[in-house]
Amino acid sequence: MQNSFFKAIENKTGVSMDELFTLANAISYADFTDEDQVRKVVRKVGSLAKKPVSQELEDQLTKSILQSGGSLSLSDIEKML
Repeated sequence: MQNSFFKAIENKTGVSMDELFTLANAISYADFTDEDQVRKVVRKVGSLAKKPVSQELEDQLTKSILQSGGSLSLSDIEKML
């Protein structure tokens, strides 16, 4: 059953589960007070979502995340994009 669940997610999003798990792991351990790490996460989410992230958008998202100073979930970043 889990296999079909993961396949359904892959088919719907076009993103492999390996990529999603890698991103989720990176987000879990990321230091969201470190600007470089925040920018890497923003770029990776944009890449996986196949949405271009302009420098201006990256700057805005990074500033917002750094100001919040808390943890961030994949869905939080996805909503921002």
